[in-house]
Amino acid sequence: MLSFTSSLSPDCEAFAIFVTDKYDYKDKKDILSNNEVKKINSFLDVLKVKKKDEELSSFDVSNQQKCFIIKVKNKYENYYPQEIGGALFSYIKKFKDIKKVEFYVDSLDFDKEKTAKFFSEFIFGFSLTSYTFNKYKTLDKDKINKKIDFKIITSHKQKKEGIFLTRDLVSEPPNVLSPRAYVSKIKKLSKLGLKIKAYGEKELKKLGLNALLGVGQGSANETYLVTIEWNGKKQTEKKPLAFVGKGVCFDTGGISLKPAKFMEEMKYDMAGSAVVIGLLKSFALRKAKINAVGVVGLVENMPGSNAQRPGDIVKSYSGKTIEVLNTDAEGRLVLADALSFTEKKYKPKFIIDLATLTGAIIISLGEEYAGLFSNNDELSKKIFKASENVNEKVWRLPLHKNYDKLMDSKIADVQNINYVGGAGSITAAQFLQRFILNKTPWAHLDIAGMAFSKKAANLNPGGATGFGVSLLNNLVKEYYE
Repeated sequence: MLSFTSSLSPDCEAFAIFVTDKYDYKDKKDILSNNEVKKINSFLDVLKVKKKDEELSSFDVSNQQKCFIIKVKNKYENYYPQEIGGALFSYIKKFKDIKKVEFYVDSLDFDKEKTAKFFSEFIFGFSLTSYTFNKYKTLDKDKINKKIDFKIITSHKQKKEGIFLTRDLVSEPPNVLSPRAYVSKIKKLSKLGLKIKAYGEKELKKLGLNALLGVGQGSANETYLVTIEWNGKKQTEKKPLAFVGKGVCFDTGGISLKPAKFMEEMKYDMAGSAVVIGLLKSFALRKAKINAVGVVGLVENMPGSNAQRPGDIVKSYSGKTIEVLNTDAEGRLVLADALSFTEKKYKPKFIIDLATLTGAIIISLGEEYAGLFSNNDELSKKIFKASENVNEKVWRLPLHKNYDKLMDSKIADVQNINYVGGAGSITAAQFLQRFILNKTPWAHLDIAGMAFSKKAANLNPGGATGFGVSLLNNLVKEYYE
């Protein structure tokens, strides 16, 4: 729990101060008592002598009170405040008796503007690392996950972003988050000023989104396409920024069935759509001065009696025919229709799609980088720079006509998988590019290795990461607002 105050509480059990790399700090308003100042200075003198490089350290002011020292670099990368904030949460967790911490923000020896920016990012990193998803735990949740209440001694406040929503959506089990239930959750965001429209199967058939519908025809659950519009720049030419997400709520592989081992992880196959939802929520919360639209295809890929077969041919929304050689290459079918629909309906400034699209991207980039593919160098460079700013790393891979040829079908316009072998992520991106018909600047982020993690790392406590929300928020803030 987060709250704000103007002074240390009389019964404060732990507080944190910020010092420079030379161990200096400020206490202009005499927030600290003479005894606390004396103890802090004495401890800092010891650190100076030892010349320790630790950014985080602590000592007991008394038997009832602990002080955490956070050493802040004078020069640092943009993502550093978030990282040290996350590191502090992990550090505090080691002290099992600490349940409340008060942060003395004004001890930072920066000017007012830099202090506000640093601490906003710092507490954001602290919050991200404290995230837990224990909704379905029936045991004492306080014993399972450590929760820390923290007070902030400052006048600066910040708005929460949509990362936790993204993580929550990705963490939900597939029997709870069906496409229909997902639509219901999205519709609740309309209270923030987002305009939401859900297209059901009847409307999708009428519109001709047959590639999307084909993926879901083996499931008892209905398929949807949902649009989420944010109009934050009124009375201007409507040319929104567009974000498209793959929302396969569960992916068995269909008739091209996946192996049983780790199939439960396929509840994460809707992570791209969850990023789009979290991002649009963020725009609404911070009243972003842009026009933006999110489009998500929500579907379940099951091997039911009416399931799509390898060898089927479907006519996509774009008019292009697709030979379905493998029903486990379903995400690109979902995106094919969603991309063409978005481009035709909204005529956007750019389109960025996100998807847990290929296992091949994990083989090439692991859990360190998302794969970036684009038809536009300027957009690609901006995404890369934005990713560096928030340490949500991307790496651009090539698109080329020779890769594109590998997706040619003998009996249809395109096939949905490259059976020649190799370049799995690239040929998947080449497939998607065919459904950008009007040369709209487009980028594809393959986040299969980034959407969830089995280990705790950086600002992620393990599980769903919310990767992409901060990246795209930063992209918009830096270049389009």
